[in-house]
Amino acid sequence: MRFTNKPALIFYEKTGCMGNAKQKKLLRDYKVPFETKSLLDTAWSSDSLRPFFEGLEPQQMINSFAPQIKNHELDISKLSKEELIELMVETPILIKRPLLVIGKEKICGFDVSKINRVLGLSICESLTISSCPSQSEQSCTPA
Repeated sequence: MRFTNKPALIFYEKTGCMGNAKQKKLLRDYKVPFETKSLLDTAWSSDSLRPFFEGLEPQQMINSFAPQIKNHELDISKLSKEELIELMVETPILIKRPLLVIGKEKICGFDVSKINRVLGLSICESLTISSCPSQSEQSCTPA
């Protein structure tokens, strides 16, 4: 896919997140123009968040490194998907990062296969760049 100077996607990040920095570098390596916005400073509503989570289970929507999850203060198994979305509106650190808007497509997490499909790219699908640098990560560069 050929990109113009207009951003091909909107990348909602947590400013300073090392995982998000690596994900943005990968997009730059593939010459994908994007606009960066703060996930935490955006005024979310249930209606604006819900499309990012279509087809996902609650555990696929949640930032497992959020303090409330790591400290076992929140048991998502006891919440409905709608209750979890409402909680994310109030506490956006709970949202799995990044959130991506590519045209009409909305993606939760750095889902390489979805990004490839929507943008017509061929980023290594075995690549895992997490939102937390404590997980193992692979290197992948464009051909």
